[in-house]
Amino acid sequence: MPTGIYTTRKKNGQQYYRVSITYKNKHISLGSTDSYATAEKCYALASLIVRNNRYRLHDYNKTNQSLSYEKWVILHNFRDNGLYFKTPIYLYKHYFSYHLSQQIILTFDVDDLFFYGTHKIFKRGNYFFVNDFGMQMNILARFGIRNHASMGKDYHFIDKNPYNLRYDNIDITNPYHGVEKNIYKNKVRYKSKIHVNGYIVLGYFQSIHKAAIAYNKAIDFIHRYVHHDKNYTKNYIDSISQEEIDYLYTTIVLPKYLINLAKINELLN
Repeated sequence: MPTGIYTTRKKNGQQYYRVSITYKNKHISLGSTDSYATAEKCYALASLIVRNNRYRLHDYNKTNQSLSYEKWVILHNFRDNGLYFKTPIYLYKHYFSYHLSQQIILTFDVDDLFFYGTHKIFKRGNYFFVNDFGMQMNILARFGIRNHASMGKDYHFIDKNPYNLRYDNIDITNPYHGVEKNIYKNKVRYKSKIHVNGYIVLGYFQSIHKAAIAYNKAIDFIHRYVHHDKNYTKNYIDSISQEEIDYLYTTIVLPKYLINLAKINELLN
């Protein structure tokens, strides 16, 4: 049996084969298979990549594909760039690509290299996430994009490519909860709204910060007078001073509908 193929058994006693290769003093697992013939092909293909320099990254469909696409990318990056990652990353000069599949290739700035070199990306529908400290984290959260943010309304990709996740390609329009950017008669206004039994519009503001503070003030009001246990997430605002936040908070007048809702709630209770 050639070096790199090892026989082992499952708990039920069934025999299968583990395949690995050693390159630049790094022992790399290539996977396992029930077929010895497939194990041989897998090892041979990996050898052709790292030892014979025969294939390039985009040649996967020219092979027998006995090696998984993820391992294919990992080996090519290690061979070409001298850095080993357990995730399917390929390094370029100022960025790197993360090959979720042949069809889905995400692009990131090198600033994110350490994170994605140690965190595997998963896909569920149009949702991309990693497992971080036992929790699922939307990869867009690293850009300050909220979980329920809407592409095209709260953020957009400048080059229209949602797989280009470089920082200069992402424009965040609405970084705050309950805030939407609106353009009316060529003037920018920020609409603030909150959901109680339905959506209540709190107002239209020239400042995105004031719209975010209006949302926070509405939360305080609702918790005090309407729904004491209603679950909201307040906006964290660190781009203006606390004095300015306090001033804007006091100048905001909540809509009559919300005030009347509190009065009705008081009568019912």
